[in-house]
Amino acid sequence: MVAVVVAGLVLPLAGCGDESGGGGAADPLKGKSYLSVSVTEGGKPKQLAPNTRVRLQFMDDGRLLADAGCNTMGGKVSTGSGQLTVEDGLAVTDLGCDPPRHAQDDWLVKLLQNKPAWKLEQNKLDVTTADTVLVLQDRDTAEPDLVLDGTRWSLETVISGETASHSIGSEKAHLTISGERITGSTGCNDLQGIVARTDDTLTFGELGTTRRACAGDAAALEKAVLGVLNGEVSYSIDSNRLKLRAADGSGLDLTGAR
Repeated sequence: MVAVVVAGLVLPLAGCGDESGGGGAADPLKGKSYLSVSVTEGGKPKQLAPNTRVRLQFMDDGRLLADAGCNTMGGKVSTGSGQLTVEDGLAVTDLGCDPPRHAQDDWLVKLLQNKPAWKLEQNKLDVTTADTVLVLQDRDTAEPDLVLDGTRWSLETVISGETASHSIGSEKAHLTISGERITGSTGCNDLQGIVARTDDTLTFGELGTTRRACAGDAAALEKAVLGVLNGEVSYSIDSNRLKLRAADGSGLDLTGAR
């Protein structure tokens, strides 16, 4: 299991807009999230790692959160003079990524630290350096939220206190909610049971599982999954990402297939 950097990064950031001004109430990027639709480098299309997109989130407290399919990076950003300027460097989580996504993380860090220019036109954001053009679209338009019911949610990250972790094979853990029923897998055993809901909470009854013997990382993963899917948890959906959080701070981050 690869243990990772923390909840501190899973926080907010801010930005600016079409007029490429400084922050403040008129800042058109503030509170917005953008997803890449194309990348050009040296005048030629750049292919991103399979099944990834660049995401930039401009939060209300003046920070930027970004990711390119694996680690999350964040830092305080200013947007004056038509540039995105990371003021104190980027903090980056330390998830174990495959080589293509690791290289893509490095590429995005360098791009954001190179004070790229930006331009916002309606729901399209262009971020550019001397040889790179990153075109993004407002997330609500590019990738609307998935619905909770009927979506197969695959585990991405386990949250425990201040630590986020990802273990090899964790993607085998998944769940699907249909009305009052939940089915899925702990990554080792199949599971099923009953779940109740409000607008922002899920309450899991006792879950039944098959009895396959689990060992090592698989056993630890199963314990973590069943620990969260026990009683009441809060939930939120952002695009294709489902976050489950228990009262003690433990949780699961999952992704849904479109």
